[in-house]
Amino acid sequence: MNVNISQLFGNAADDDNVSQSTLNVINIPDMGEQIQAGLGIDVDDVTASEVVLVTMMPDDSGSIRFVSGNAQAVRDGHNTVLDALESSKQNDGILAHTRYLNGYVLYPYSPLSQSVRMNSSNYDPNQGTPLYDQTAILLATVLAKSQEFSDNGVPCRTVTLLITDGEDVHSMRQNAASVKKIIKDMLRSENHIIAAMGIDNGNTNFHQIFEEMGILPEWILTPGNDHGEIRKAFQVFSQSAVRASQGAASFSQTAGGGFTG
Repeated sequence: MNVNISQLFGNAADDDNVSQSTLNVINIPDMGEQIQAGLGIDVDDVTASEVVLVTMMPDDSGSIRFVSGNAQAVRDGHNTVLDALESSKQNDGILAHTRYLNGYVLYPYSPLSQSVRMNSSNYDPNQGTPLYDQTAILLATVLAKSQEFSDNGVPCRTVTLLITDGEDVHSMRQNAASVKKIIKDMLRSENHIIAAMGIDNGNTNFHQIFEEMGILPEWILTPGNDHGEIRKAFQVFSQSAVRASQGAASFSQTAGGGFTG
């Protein structure tokens, strides 16, 4: 069932969850179809009294596979997060969604029991790095789904992780400043955690890039180009996501503390 995305964003503006500047950023005609692809489960099919959306955007650029040889580490890391969430006491109220950096939807928002693990068949990184364009689409999807729950009287909080091993080189419509407008609005509502992982490539200042996008420094991970470090970084994120799913007070405490909190 298709959702009226324009109405969702209109409601978000009425609720003061997004500003006009954010609406201008996400009001691109073909974004609607891409957002729709991630919305997944119908709100009426979710029985939990409150919901946490956990969203991941793994890098599927060619450098992950051909330059750094980290494809399996990213697969393992993503799957570690899902395993940790499934093991948590609040797993019934968690919905997950994974969309790759080049727009491929591995699975839309789904109960954890229906989430899809990454493997060599569904993750073969060989594309580009449209970091800003796809971050805008991903965050607009997070906003739309959280607003959908809000419109139906279900409290909703979100935890999002962006993963890349390089700077943006392929975005056509967005830049760091436009993405920052979205993130600023999301953080202002205090219902969203937005984290980023920059896998070291030897020459990119990921802290600078992510902070220019509006991500708080305490929510930035920069593991070295090593399978063990990458898996450890995913584990750190998974621990934060589990803590954030344990109720409003725990979410607030986690959001304020960052990865070190």
